[in-house]
Amino acid sequence: MPTTHDWINNPLGVVEGMFAASQNNPNSGWEAKAVEFFKDHLKEKEAQTWVPSLNDVPLHYMKPNSLVKFRCLIQDMFDPEFYMGAYEAVDPSTKAKVLKCGKYKDVMECGVDLNSKNTVTAERQTFYCVPIPGESPWVKESYASSSQARVVPSTSYVPTRQKRSYEEDDDMDTQPQPQKQREKHTGLQSPTEHHGNGECKRRETEAPSNQTAPASHLDLNFPLPGEKGPSCLVKVYAEWDGFKLNDTLEVYGILSVSPALSALADEKDVSSSFLDPADSMETAEEQRVHCPPASLVPRLHMLYAKPLPHNNPLLPPTLEDNSAFLSSTLSEMAAVRAELLTYFTHILLGDALAAEYLILHLISNVYSRRDVLPLGKFSLNLSGCPTVSSYTECLYQVIQQLVPSSFYLAMSLQNMNQMKFVPKKDYVANRLVSGALQLAKHTSLFLDEIQLEQGQLDTTGVHNITALGNLISWQKVDYDFNYHQMEFPCNINVLTVSEGRSLLPSDCQIHLQSQVAPPNMEEYLSSLHMHPQASQLNKFRMYLSVARLLDYSISDEMTKSVEDDFVDMRKDDPRSVSAEDLHSMLVVSRLLSLSLGLTSLCTDSWLRAKHIEVLRRSRVEQQKCLNGNEP
Repeated sequence: MPTTHDWINNPLGVVEGMFAASQNNPNSGWEAKAVEFFKDHLKEKEAQTWVPSLNDVPLHYMKPNSLVKFRCLIQDMFDPEFYMGAYEAVDPSTKAKVLKCGKYKDVMECGVDLNSKNTVTAERQTFYCVPIPGESPWVKESYASSSQARVVPSTSYVPTRQKRSYEEDDDMDTQPQPQKQREKHTGLQSPTEHHGNGECKRRETEAPSNQTAPASHLDLNFPLPGEKGPSCLVKVYAEWDGFKLNDTLEVYGILSVSPALSALADEKDVSSSFLDPADSMETAEEQRVHCPPASLVPRLHMLYAKPLPHNNPLLPPTLEDNSAFLSSTLSEMAAVRAELLTYFTHILLGDALAAEYLILHLISNVYSRRDVLPLGKFSLNLSGCPTVSSYTECLYQVIQQLVPSSFYLAMSLQNMNQMKFVPKKDYVANRLVSGALQLAKHTSLFLDEIQLEQGQLDTTGVHNITALGNLISWQKVDYDFNYHQMEFPCNINVLTVSEGRSLLPSDCQIHLQSQVAPPNMEEYLSSLHMHPQASQLNKFRMYLSVARLLDYSISDEMTKSVEDDFVDMRKDDPRSVSAEDLHSMLVVSRLLSLSLGLTSLCTDSWLRAKHIEVLRRSRVEQQKCLNGNEP
C-alpha cells in the first residue's frame, strides 16, 4: 500500500485543481473528468480497502474533507436544494477576487462577493441514508477486518480546531457562509442543543434508534430498534433519478462535518442571516429536523455510488465478472448443500424434510414481477415448533449466523399493538418516519408466533398484522402518506415459526416432526448453541448467497415434459392436483435446482420436487386430522 494517498486525504484538492484548469477551457467537462478520476483510482487492486468506512470507524477518527465510504440504505429522499457551484471570493493576501469551486462543499470561504456576475447556482439532491437495517455482526466484522484504511487518533479531531477558528471569525464579523440556499428534506425528529465535542464523540458510535431513544436524544430514524451507527445526509450531484427509496448502496464521497452546519440548528437567530428567504417557508420543526449536528449526522458529498446486488463480504461484488469464482463455487455446491442439510437437520430436531425446505426458503428471491404477482417468493411457515422460547430464539441465531441481514420479531401482543411497522410521512417535519418493515432486499424476517398470547389487538395491531400479510402475499409494503397509501415493492424472506398453523399466510407450511424424545429435549436444546467452525460457516454463507443470485431457466423440452406429467397426474383424480399445486411444485423444483448449483430444470430435480411436496402435504393433512379445529 502506498504511503500517501492525496486523492483519499485531500479529494477537494483534486477537484479544485481540475476546476482551476478548466477556466481556460469552459467546455473541458471537468466535472465528469473529476468523477472518472476517482472511479479509475477505486478500480485499482485493493484501492477500495484503503478508503475508511463510516460503518467501521468512529466519526471522530475521520479526517474532515477526506474521501470516505458508507454502506447504507436510502431511508428517505428529500427535496432538491440549490448551492453555489462557483463563486468569487477575495484572496486575503492579494485582495484580488478569485473564482472558487463550490461543488462538494457545505460551507463557503469568507469574503464571498454575493453580487458577482460570475456566481453559478447549481442544484443537488439529498438522500437520508442509514446503515443497512439488521446487518449481521459477522458481516460488519468481515468488512472491518478487510479494511486497510489508516485513520488518525481522536486527539487530532480536526473539527475541534475548525470550531475555534469559526468562533474567532465570529469575533471578526466574517463568519463562514453555509452554502444551503433552499433545503426541504427530511431528517431527525427531536430538537437538540449543541453539545460539546466530548459529548458528540461519546454518542457518535452509539446513536440511538427511533424506537428506543429517549426524547432528549437525537432521533436518527432507524427502521429497526436497537440499531447503532451513523446516519448521513448524502448530497447527490448527478443522475439522482437512477436511485430509489430503500436501495442499498456503497457511497464514496467527501466527508463534511463543519461545525457551521450545527450552528444552523443551534443558533437560528444568528444563522438566519445566511439563509435564502425561501428557507423562511420552513416551520421551526422542519428546520430543527433538517439541520442536525454534523457531528451526529455527517454530510457526505457523493462522488461515486456502487449499488449492492448483495451484502455478503465473502463474495465478489458481481458474479458475472468473476467466472473463475463462480465455476469453482458451483462445482462445490452439491457437497456444501449436503453439509448444510445435515446441520439444519440437527437444528430442526432431526427433521430432514423440514431442513430441506428451510434451505429452499433461505435461497428464495423475487426475480421478477408479473402485474402484481411477485415471482420467486417462498415464505415458509414452520409449525409444530417447541413452545419454549429458547428454541425459536436459538433457531433465529443460527439463521443470523448465515445470512447478511435479518430481524427477529417476537409477535407478542405488546409488540403488535405498539411497534411501528409501516413508514409514515410526517408533514410537519417533512420527513418519512421509518417503520420496522422498511428493510433492505434479501433481509430474512423471522416472525416468532410462539410469543403470541391471548388478548385484544387494537387498531395499530390490526394494521400491523395486515401489513405483515401484504408483505408475505404480495412482497409490498403500503407506506402511509396520511391522505393516501403508496405501494413500495420489497424482496424479503419471511419465516414464521408457530405451534399450530400460522394466522399469517405463507407460500408453504411444513410441520416439524421432532425425532428427539421429550425427556432429552432440554439437553438437546442446550447442544444447539454449538456453532460450526468459522470456515464451515463461511462455506454456508457463500453457498446461500450464490444460490440466491444464480440465473435460472426451463428449456422448451422440459416445459413440455412438465405439462405432460401434470396431465397424467390429473387423469385418475382431477381434484388430487390443482393448478396451485403445479405452481408450488414449479417453485420448489426451481429452488431445488438452484440449491444444487443447477441453472436449468432437469428431470431428476422435477421428480425430487414432486416427491418432497407429496411428503410435505401428507404431513400437513395428517396434522389437520389430529387437530380438527385447524383450517
